Amino acid sequence: MKTSVIDSLKSIFLPESIAVVGASNTPGKWGYSMISRPVESGYRGKIYPVNPRADKVYGIKAYSKISDLPEAVDLAIFTIPAVLVPGAVKECMDKGIKAGIVISAGFAEIGPKGEALQNELVEVARKGDFRFIGPNCMGVWSSPVRLNTAFHFKPEPGGITFLSQSGTMGGYLLETANNKGYGFHTFVSVGNQGDLSMADYLEYFGQDDLTKVIVLYIEGLKDSARFLKNAREVVKKKPIIVYKAGRTQDGARATMSHTASIAGSDAIFEAACKQAGIIRVYDVIHAFDLAEALSKQPLPKGKRVAIVSGGGGHCVVTTDACASYGLEVPELDKKTVDEIQALLLPHAPIPKNPIDMAADNRPETIKKILKILAKHPDVDAIITATNFLRNLNDPEVLKLKTDITMMVSGIPKKYGKPLIATMHRSQMEGVLFDFMKAQGIPFYEFPEEASRAVYGLCRYAEIKKSFQQE
Repeated sequence: MKTSVIDSLKSIFLPESIAVVGASNTPGKWGYSMISRPVESGYRGKIYPVNPRADKVYGIKAYSKISDLPEAVDLAIFTIPAVLVPGAVKECMDKGIKAGIVISAGFAEIGPKGEALQNELVEVARKGDFRFIGPNCMGVWSSPVRLNTAFHFKPEPGGITFLSQSGTMGGYLLETANNKGYGFHTFVSVGNQGDLSMADYLEYFGQDDLTKVIVLYIEGLKDSARFLKNAREVVKKKPIIVYKAGRTQDGARATMSHTASIAGSDAIFEAACKQAGIIRVYDVIHAFDLAEALSKQPLPKGKRVAIVSGGGGHCVVTTDACASYGLEVPELDKKTVDEIQALLLPHAPIPKNPIDMAADNRPETIKKILKILAKHPDVDAIITATNFLRNLNDPEVLKLKTDITMMVSGIPKKYGKPLIATMHRSQMEGVLFDFMKAQGIPFYEFPEEASRAVYGLCRYAEIKKSFQQE
């Protein structure tokens, strides 16, 4: 009986054992990295290197051939020359192995000869119900089992699943986002999509409760009708964000030699995204600014944003950034303005929104202001600076700021409104910062990033509402 896509992909993303076909003791080779990376990332399952000329690989007992393995492992990873892969897949199927990752390149991306070899691989795999990622890929990062074949580092865990048609570009983007403090549940370098496609991954991660938001880097679609059908179903439960490469004529040509992808009409792709409810971005790193907030924060009921900062310039820039994304920064009513002004220093500007605290670092002040805004019926989301996380040398100050941090971190859950924090990158550290991060408060260094995050929340709220009205 044919195995379902979801069951097949569980063997790939939640494997209890892996075999590396083409394992190597030579640093720099893929066969070495496919052993060293899972070990260094703390992979929780068994690892079986397959190498006919080594007793051990990376200190782990090796096996001469696939048939010698002591068990039918969940997942086989192939790093052998492309021409040998179809035969190795047949050996895996004979052993009872049902899933694989084909790292090896030299398939459809190199032209007709490689395409014929890829077709042969797919034909062999389908005869035995063998499902695989790739070929021509970097594999995966799967946080639940700490399986890492793609990176020289271990990504921070989180709620973002990132599916990338480019291994190198995908790795660069994930590392950039990881360095910004964003957390990832899964990464998949999908490669040529000889077998499993973006549509399959959407079906799997759409039902995965630990995936809160899906980010896609796409060069061209395979099985576009099924992809869009699955996307439309997934978007009803969780957001999908896409960056589409190959938008220009020259870019579309480049995708063919990269992952053998046909880019297609960008206008048609744009219309399809709107119909399916996919959020499209046009700067590739922007996808992760949106995803970080969408993976952690509640959706706002509207577009009205309150801004609180310690300086006037930051207030102005944040207000402009919000406006550029179609968000509103409404003037507060007189009663609220008077209530907040009574809390501020005498030289502070009138707090109509944005609220300039004029370098007032008293932690109780921002606590009271944020509580007023969280309760206000005309405020849907809050962007706030977090100067109160600094200067924690005095134990009494630390205790006071700990109480404030707990209250502020609880705003999204208590009031159902997203809270987005801004802070200089160099100061994103310390026990209170770590606490707020653990409570799901996203931090951004620049006003544009914070405003973009609120836009993403508002945009997805609109999309969900439109589906509910159908």
